[in-house]
Amino acid sequence: MARQPAPDYVPAHGLLKGKSVLITAAAGAGIGFAAAKRAAEEGARAVLVSDVHERRLHEAVEALKRDTGLEAVHGQLCDVSQQDQVDALFAVAAEKLGSLDVVINNAGLGTSRQLVDMPDEEWHKVIDITLTGTFRMTRAALRMMREQRRGVIVNNASVLGWRAQIEQAHYAAAKAGVMALTRCAALEAAEFGVRINAVAPSIAIHAFLKKSASEELLDQLAAKEAFHRGAEPWEVANVMVFLASDYSSYMTGEVVSVSSQRA
Repeated sequence: MARQPAPDYVPAHGLLKGKSVLITAAAGAGIGFAAAKRAAEEGARAVLVSDVHERRLHEAVEALKRDTGLEAVHGQLCDVSQQDQVDALFAVAAEKLGSLDVVINNAGLGTSRQLVDMPDEEWHKVIDITLTGTFRMTRAALRMMREQRRGVIVNNASVLGWRAQIEQAHYAAAKAGVMALTRCAALEAAEFGVRINAVAPSIAIHAFLKKSASEELLDQLAAKEAFHRGAEPWEVANVMVFLASDYSSYMTGEVVSVSSQRA
């Protein structure tokens, strides 16, 4: 079957009307920025985005304001592997947003390396940003949301948490950990009215991914999908917004695959 074209961009339906949203790793052209844009379009009253790249973060804030018309867009540098920076991010959230309705944990790091050749440093870096960073963010969000007795957390996992791929042992282990963290934290958070779910994308094509993976590999991965293409970042963001919205009010501890893999 030939590659199927991407669908038209889906119009907004007010799914996050009046909510405040915090999104990590939202600079650039990936899933995080798409989620921030979608949140603003879906009626969020305020959006706080974070990233480790100062210039790209500033550009993302300006682009979100320009493209969505939302003036209450704020940016804060944050490396989720550093607890003091996570603490500073939530201090800004309390100052700029007041209450915090939605947190989308998008930060993660992937590299390609055969396990036999992988140094400890590379393993620890991928785990620390992708899994432990999600833990740090979730812990901070829950402390804030517990006082509010409400809130939603959406984590970005990956189908590699279920499936095997060569040179991805560290990343797959981290994403499987994100899935388990989501399930366990959700049971604890339910006690005070907070929901936690995750998305597990297969492949979303964006500029950063094209820099970190070969065109040949991306073509191979896309060919395995039913539509013979990778997802647009906004297609993943749409599912994140659904999980963040009241339309998914009975869902918690779930990991939703955003994939067109063949059965």
